[in-house]
Amino acid sequence: MSQRKQPMVADSVISDVFEGRHPSDSEKQWAEKVLAPVLAKLPEKAIGAPTGVNVDERGHARYTTISGVPIGRLYTPADLPEDWNYEQSLGYPGQPPYTRGIHATGYRGKLFTMRQFSGFASPEETNQRYKYLLDHGGSGLSVAFDLPTLMGYDSDHPASEGEVGKCGVAIDSLEDMEILFHGIDLEKTSVSMTINSPASVLWAMYLVVAEKQGADWKKISGTIQNDILKEYIAQKEYIYPPAPSMRLVIDTFEFGSKFTPRFNTISISGYHIREAGSTALQELAFTLYDGVEYVEWARRRGLAVDEFGPRLSFFFNAHNDFFEEIAKYRAARTIWYRVMKERFGATNPRTWFMRFHTQTAGVSLPAQQPMNNIARVALQAMAAVLGGTQSLHTDAYDEALALPTEEAARIALRTQQIIAYESGVTQTVDPLGGSYFLERLTLDMAKGAFDYFHKLDSLGGMVKAIERGYPQKEIAESAYQYQRAVEAKEKIIVGVNEFTIEEQPPNILYIGETVARQQSAKLKALRNRRSADEVRRRLEALQKAASREPAASNGNVSPCNTMPYIIDAVRAYATVGEICEALRQVYGTYTEASIT
Repeated sequence: MSQRKQPMVADSVISDVFEGRHPSDSEKQWAEKVLAPVLAKLPEKAIGAPTGVNVDERGHARYTTISGVPIGRLYTPADLPEDWNYEQSLGYPGQPPYTRGIHATGYRGKLFTMRQFSGFASPEETNQRYKYLLDHGGSGLSVAFDLPTLMGYDSDHPASEGEVGKCGVAIDSLEDMEILFHGIDLEKTSVSMTINSPASVLWAMYLVVAEKQGADWKKISGTIQNDILKEYIAQKEYIYPPAPSMRLVIDTFEFGSKFTPRFNTISISGYHIREAGSTALQELAFTLYDGVEYVEWARRRGLAVDEFGPRLSFFFNAHNDFFEEIAKYRAARTIWYRVMKERFGATNPRTWFMRFHTQTAGVSLPAQQPMNNIARVALQAMAAVLGGTQSLHTDAYDEALALPTEEAARIALRTQQIIAYESGVTQTVDPLGGSYFLERLTLDMAKGAFDYFHKLDSLGGMVKAIERGYPQKEIAESAYQYQRAVEAKEKIIVGVNEFTIEEQPPNILYIGETVARQQSAKLKALRNRRSADEVRRRLEALQKAASREPAASNGNVSPCNTMPYIIDAVRAYATVGEICEALRQVYGTYTEASIT
């Protein structure tokens, strides 16, 4: 008995199956004999299916990433460019274009640093949390500061009322920084500090504490975020106008390249851009172009790119869309290599390396059914590791409700340890490399980022683009589209717009007003015992240096580089608020123009 022939698939269906590209004969055969009968019996769902599904204008199911990028049903070699080949287009780990990683052995030689972001209430309480995390296997620290510190105010300033110690640790003076790191060897512990507008002040305090411990500045390692551009774009914790703010950043580049060769003087951050509602592509493009802008400003100062370039680091978000996030990290390494080599003429391979820290996406962790966030964080952390991150912070499941409890912080750390020691993903380099889907996503990410680069170049660079509101508008539109999709249930958030339950409020960490009173009392005592005249003289010297245009670097630190003067003020126990106010009097403050 002859077999019944499957019906031929119409050209229009073939076009839908292969997203408009010309399929190979074998692909056509698969579509006709295998796919068509399945679609006839079981059409693809449009609503209530996996996150990222909606309907196009023809009523067909449309699958996308969380950022709205269309996802095809199937990826084959035909989805890669005709001239794509392994050695030239992808290459090996540890060699250009670094898509597969900057280290030839991946995590076999050194695991990612498990760096938990922590800071709350007083320096004394945070110091105890740091010791707890290190005792439980953490390999680095990441300091969260409270809002007054981030904005350059002391705890007893009227603008600080109600915020002292609430979203991070309160640091007012060198005394607080000494307490914060009491009993922690800064020559052996890598420390990252999430601080931006007052970054040079907090870094100066850190350096003086290390000095008091007897540590060698040339041996200490860590990072200050110090990324003022993303503040104007997304987080809005700025003090001064863009130009003097950029000057302060470049001062740290110059000082760091001379005196702290193992310390990263910037962590160019896409994290907060993503938290503000950007797509993965916008996070990638705006973050890397911020890096371009910093390099441009440093070169104008006369700094050689191969001197400060190796200490540039990056900070990315890890969101829920597993493959999109991995593609983002892989594309970032390739783009940065091309930019540093082709645009800036860097010749030092360490300048070509894209080194980055990753934090799981706080914005993705709802307050509803917070225990579900443990699974979300694990998924996001796994994407970061498969993408080749150098260090990682995992959010606690209760962060949408309050600062993490001790238990929640421990679970977050254990999540990293399970990935590192139990999952097997650290045993080989770039284990997903060669996936047709992932390589296509990586190529598209890189192309999309360079398209944004061309637009930003045409606007005159990132500072000019910020002043015109361009990246802010792009992010606002993406945030709106995402929220619209959630409300329409085109994107399912488990426990939020689907699978909901009645809940009892969980136990959370509460920070009261006692911390503000304690910090104010410490400040009063400090001001009474220090030399007010010495503080005044050192602040005046800082203002004088800040008011002068920095000279072009000739391999030495410029005479009017602000860092030595800030360090001198810190040694005299000038406070964060006093130092920032001295600079406000020189530079003024910044108010963002309304975006229309």
